[in-house]
Order: sequence, then structure tokens, then C-alpha cells
Amino acid sequence: WSKIKQKKGAEDAKKSILYGKAAQDILAAARNGGSPILEENSMLATAVRRAKDAGVPKENIENALLKALLQAFKSKNDSGQAVSYEAMMHGSVGIIIECRTNNINRTISNVREILNRHGARQAPVKFMFRQRGYLKIALDPSDIEDLFNAAESTQCAFDFDEWEDDFSGSRGIELACSPDEVFKLEDGLRQYIQQNASAEILVREVRWAPLEAQGSTDDEKDSVSNLVEALEEDEDVTRVSTSLQYSSLLGST
Repeated sequence: WSKIKQKKGAEDAKKSILYGKAAQDILAAARNGGSPILEENSMLATAVRRAKDAGVPKENIENALLKALLQAFKSKNDSGQAVSYEAMMHGSVGIIIECRTNNINRTISNVREILNRHGARQAPVKFMFRQRGYLKIALDPSDIEDLFNAAESTQCAFDFDEWEDDFSGSRGIELACSPDEVFKLEDGLRQYIQQNASAEILVREVRWAPLEAQGSTDDEKDSVSNLVEALEEDEDVTRVSTSLQYSSLLGST
């Protein structure tokens, strides 16, 4: 029984990571694609299709779309300002919480309550991160060299890596650059992507990237994941980044 329980716990943790990542991709696609409406935003439609292909429950997808709609409404009506909060968990896990709010006192109160409930506290942690521009592109592997050449023609400094989704079988390339150059890099790739029916920009955003890989126990990962899920359920929270989300691509200097 203990082995079965342990296996189920590991599977639940994997699903939690998958569902959280899918929700983040949907929110990012809604912001970057210019609309929270599927019919008006091909980037968002792609993110939803990929979530479905990966087995993300319908309820999770609908909740992410609803949150994207609320965030778009706030932004359109200029009813909120962007703010961020820093927190620490387990004495070493840094957390950056990005929000858009029209009531800072309410948002601070909600974030503090969630942090306290999960054993975290507000603390300065941005020294553990740096901001990086990030592009994720779906692409046939045989076309990667051509896209790489198109990226080089922009004269932007960038790092890159290939990616593959085990659930959907999709493949492509990820690019990381200075936050100031992410739009220039995207614009430089648009013409190539528009001429390639198999290529799609899935994500374009600026991320808080951990500077170093960080060790942690399975219990710590689970509790941090639970905190992130609770924060993301708050309608004012737009993105949560943790120091456990290290990427050699984004963390490279």
C-alpha cells in the first residue's frame, strides 16, 4: 500500500505541474495574443488545444480562460495597476507574485493570507532572479536551422534550446534574450513564421528566471506547488514565479 500511495503521490505531483503550466500558457497567450476570446486569438486557441491534448481537465481550462477574461477586462478599462510581491518559503525558496489590482490593500491582504496559510512569509527575494525575454515556438525540427538564421538576422543577443512535449508530441525551439529585445526578436521572426505553416509562436513574455538551480525535497516541492495554485486562484494574481523553476536556458549568463 505504501508503494501504491507513493506512486499515486508522484503522479498527482506531475499532474499538478502539468495543469499549472497549461494555465500559465493560456494566460500568457491571452495577454500576448491580444484577446481572451478564442476565435480572435490564434495563440490562445493553440494553447487551449495543447492543454486538451495533454489531458488537462475541461474545468481547469475553463477556469484559466475565465481568469484571462477578467484580466483583459481590467486592463482594457485601466482599472488596475501592475504590482509585485516577494515571499520566502522553507527558508530558501524565493517566490515572486505578479498582480494587477484596482485595490492594493485588498490584494496585499489576500496575498498575505494565502502566504500565511501555507507557511510562507513576505521577504526580499528578487536577488535570486533576473528578468529574461522568452519566446516558445512550435516548429518542425527540420526547420529549426532556418528559424535560427532568421533570429540571428535581428542582431539580438539570444540563447536557444530545443523542446519536446511528451504528452502532445509537439516540438520546437525556445529563445531567451534581454527583456528589452523580446519584441524586436519576435518581430524579426514574424515574417519567417508567417511563411511556414507548421510554425507558431506559443508564448512571448518577460519572465522572472531563477539564477541558480535549487535542491529541494519532494515534500517541499509539493507544498510550494500548493501555494502557487492557491495564489493563482486569486483573480488579482497574473503570474507566480519560484526559485524552484530553474531553466538552464533562462538562467544562463
